[in-house]
Amino acid sequence: MTAHLYWDRMWRTRQGRSGWVAPHPWVVDTVHRLRDRGVRDVLDLGCGIGRHTFLLAEEGFAVHAIDRSPAAVEFVRGEAADRRVPLVADVADITSLPCATGAFDLVLAFNVVYHADEDGLARVLGEVRRVLRPGGLYQATMLSKRNAQYGRGVEVAANTFVQPRATDDKVHPHLYADAADLVRLHRGFRLLDAFEAEHGEAGSYHWHCLFEVERATPWHRSTPRGGTHEQGR
Repeated sequence: MTAHLYWDRMWRTRQGRSGWVAPHPWVVDTVHRLRDRGVRDVLDLGCGIGRHTFLLAEEGFAVHAIDRSPAAVEFVRGEAADRRVPLVADVADITSLPCATGAFDLVLAFNVVYHADEDGLARVLGEVRRVLRPGGLYQATMLSKRNAQYGRGVEVAANTFVQPRATDDKVHPHLYADAADLVRLHRGFRLLDAFEAEHGEAGSYHWHCLFEVERATPWHRSTPRGGTHEQGR
């Protein structure tokens, strides 16, 4: 997963950050459902500059934000200090999370996990299952095969494309999925909701998915509520 190299450059400038401040309405609208489920501890995976990190922290959830971009994490930490919002933010590889097993009720991964091929996604999802408590929720976006970019560029793996001449993160791998792929790729999860919607630009279709961990796995010895999350170094 290499798209963080592009985003790290973006997060270092005010112009690059400007379109990524407001939380997405879908995440905002899901907050009430999280409360109904008793969610407390949240991992914001690929947090960027924290548009959902701060939404959830200010709604009273205990949030641990992770991103591979040092610029993103530095920005989140600075904003948290300025706004006096309690949260943890760490630079880390999302395929090897610096978090305790069974530490979270929710993992949010907004516009991040599809920057990979299917094998890369499987590694991330293995970590998501590990850090979630039994019955925990996984809220994520995936690129839809209805997306106008599907099929453009070079197919480097199944349904995974790079666009070598692109000037944005599409020079890095992007994985696309249809409804059957969503189920196939998320073994160990039960799909609760999924719908397709555009993100700003016409044809920019993404899946918006909410999953539940299907069953306890051998590593699920849950961290008690109120316990601390392991922090990255």
